[in-house]
Amino acid sequence: MTPGRPPARPASAPEPDPTADQATKDAMSNATTVSPAHSASTASTLITNIASLVTNDPSLGWGSPRSSKFESGGGSPLGLVQDAAVVIEGDRVVWTGDQSKAPATDNRVDAGGRAVIPGFVDSHSHLVFAGDRTREFNARMSGRPYSAGGIRTTVAATRAASDAELEANLTRYLREALHQGTTTFETKSGYGLTAEDEARALRVAAAHTDEVTYLGAHIVAPEFAEDPAGYVALVTGEMLDACAPYARWIDVFCEQGAFDGDQARAILTAGKERGLHPRIHANQLSYGPGVQLAVELDAASADHCTHLTDADVDALANSRTVATLLPGAEFSTRAEWPDARRLLDAGVTVALSTDCNPGSSFTSSVPFCVALAVRDMGMTPDEAVWSATAGGAAALRRTDIGRITPGAYADLTLLDAPSHVHLAYRPGVPLVTGVWQRGERML
Repeated sequence: MTPGRPPARPASAPEPDPTADQATKDAMSNATTVSPAHSASTASTLITNIASLVTNDPSLGWGSPRSSKFESGGGSPLGLVQDAAVVIEGDRVVWTGDQSKAPATDNRVDAGGRAVIPGFVDSHSHLVFAGDRTREFNARMSGRPYSAGGIRTTVAATRAASDAELEANLTRYLREALHQGTTTFETKSGYGLTAEDEARALRVAAAHTDEVTYLGAHIVAPEFAEDPAGYVALVTGEMLDACAPYARWIDVFCEQGAFDGDQARAILTAGKERGLHPRIHANQLSYGPGVQLAVELDAASADHCTHLTDADVDALANSRTVATLLPGAEFSTRAEWPDARRLLDAGVTVALSTDCNPGSSFTSSVPFCVALAVRDMGMTPDEAVWSATAGGAAALRRTDIGRITPGAYADLTLLDAPSHVHLAYRPGVPLVTGVWQRGERML
């Protein structure tokens, strides 16, 4: 199995609404089963002796019943079950509950009194690239501020790389991420900036994930520096034609030094007309139109969200658009932290992701981002873990991942700790000791 590659979802499957938690509606108290869509010969596995199970369904454990938008304080959104067990059949979870009530299965795994959480859903990454930017990072840590222009260094290296080199790089980082508990990831193009190079980046990515994003509008290509309108025409024309068959999403870096609001609207609208759903890099380096544009176009996520007005927060709170926060970028650029507490208190759905890229956030570790979010962004450990699992799923408009509930994919992470809180409590410690991806033990 190729590292990080989940089975393709049926093309006819409807796009889920993250505000409608069907698993929560269907769940039954502390023990729930579902009839699996598998043959009778499919082996079943019981994972038992789980000290603490994060289901992300409050009806399955303690905590106030909530949808994917939850308030701070009060009960946990995690649906914690103590002394728990999980049954996997094929690639799905078919039962969760108290281990004393677990059904008979073909196989049995003893969790050893450890915690089990959903596999992390990394909903924002840039993994198809060549080269690195060590010198840039070293200079920035010595006092030079980050700007969007550094992307051009990676563009030159990526254009010069072969397909095999790009794929080798991608699979390396996917192995890294898997060993840190990531079972679903989104990744983007954006380092080719020609029709041919963007399309090949997406072909490479599509061999490993269904969550592929066309980001021809990362920056204006160097050869169009004096003709940004011409580059927008390329991104919305020939390049879009070449890239649309390989992507599910379209993204744009709406920022000073990249694309303004009008350009971003034109690019995302053109993508929607070709069946690609919008996401947007919004309000990272300065206040701007990105968040409002994301809500206007029903983007699945507005990513970064560092500089927000009250109107931006209100718009997010009254929309389906998820605010995806990327603390690795602030860590690696010594920038101002996003205010997660402000967003959560307003009722915004928040996701956490790595933004893994060679320039501004060269980490594949979601646990590291969880620890940063708790320490520096005002999140509780429960909120951070929810945002890195169910929140990431919401940012991809998925309800079949990011939770351990009957009918969901069997994507599970076993921690060498009795509680998910240890992800923030013991930062930097490699706590992931087991990973199941689509029901298969990967680690």
